[in-house]
Amino acid sequence: MAFPHFPQCRRRELEAELVRESRAMQDRELYRQILGIESPWDVQRVELKLEAGQIHVYLEHDNVEWPCPECGTQCGLYDHQPERQWRHLDTCQYRTILHAEPPRSNCSEHGPRQVKLPWAEPGSRFTMLMEAVAIEWLKHASQKAVAKQLGLSWEEIHGIMDRAVSRGLKRRRAEPVARLGIDEKSTRRGQRYLTLVNDLDQGRVLYVAEDREQKSLDGFWTTLTIDQRNSIQAVAVDMWDAYLNSLRTHLPDADSKIVFDKFHIAQHLGEAVDEVRRKENKNLYRTGNKQLKGTRFKWLKNPNNMTTDEKRAFAPLRRSALKTARAWALKQMAMKFFDYSYEQPARKHFRWWHAWAVRSRLRPMIKVAGMLKRRFENIVTYLRHRITNAASESINAKIQWVKYTARGFRNRQNFIRAIYFHAGGLDLAPRPT
Repeated sequence: MAFPHFPQCRRRELEAELVRESRAMQDRELYRQILGIESPWDVQRVELKLEAGQIHVYLEHDNVEWPCPECGTQCGLYDHQPERQWRHLDTCQYRTILHAEPPRSNCSEHGPRQVKLPWAEPGSRFTMLMEAVAIEWLKHASQKAVAKQLGLSWEEIHGIMDRAVSRGLKRRRAEPVARLGIDEKSTRRGQRYLTLVNDLDQGRVLYVAEDREQKSLDGFWTTLTIDQRNSIQAVAVDMWDAYLNSLRTHLPDADSKIVFDKFHIAQHLGEAVDEVRRKENKNLYRTGNKQLKGTRFKWLKNPNNMTTDEKRAFAPLRRSALKTARAWALKQMAMKFFDYSYEQPARKHFRWWHAWAVRSRLRPMIKVAGMLKRRFENIVTYLRHRITNAASESINAKIQWVKYTARGFRNRQNFIRAIYFHAGGLDLAPRPT
């Protein structure tokens, strides 16, 4: 555009001003599209602060009616809250910050309420896109690493994770859960535990509580509807009385659904074998016999997981006349119970095994045999339901990774939130409402 009636210097000033205005309009339109800003909101101006490495985007809105966030009724404008800021994803390597004065609607029923903003959730200092990117990164890296990469503090990243978990738990539907696994997870040395309830079919954590007392599990049942409780067909669980008391109190027909986990049974048997080995090794060592020295893990390892060379090296030990070899054989025959398909022959096998165990004169094995006999009716339920806590163990491996990458947690509640985040199967991402 030319300005023939103005002096040359004035023409240059006007042309420069038009260029600046044109660039400002382009910047506003660019950021309107980048941010996905739509009517009634618009970009008022964009400010570049080179020394600070920041881009500040100021938003404004048209004079319109606003839906009440409580009931959705269209209402007039009541007032504006003081200007707030939201961190957005960086643009051109510059930290991008949004500014706006959130309007409040004037609802005749609910009174003044801050309206929902299309770029951020209530209470957040970040845009939804910024939170979504942080959430995706947190699935694969520690909070500390993601905070460093995004230029945020640990507290800010933790807040994003915390909101994501709250969001995901709120979105959970009351769908049927047929098969559950109840397990415990050590949080640190010193017998500090968490109680976990896992959905074995979908491989996700449904509930986490501190400690492993009856009240720890009691809280889970309050999260279920009556229909969900009735939909539960089987529960894999350790032989821990606190959990059993909770199950029998809250779960209809619990005893037909409780399945003592075979991996925990194998653990009890393995501990008994190791107790026999330790005592026998001590007695042999006094006579100079070092036959059992350094063999602990050979007795505890599953033969199916041994290499050919390991089996060959282990064969003379398991065929020997050692008490430990008899205890190991008892353990292996006990676990054969889980290979049966029908209940009657399985019961016969257990009676035969129990008689052998009590005649073995191996006190640790006799003790385990007595425990298994007392609990047998909820061991044989395995043949009806065929469930184990194997899915829970895979969840535990994921939780262990979370624990390792975090190098520990400041408190157990932070650990619980991280478990829900990584293993809860939750819908975590923010979405416009």
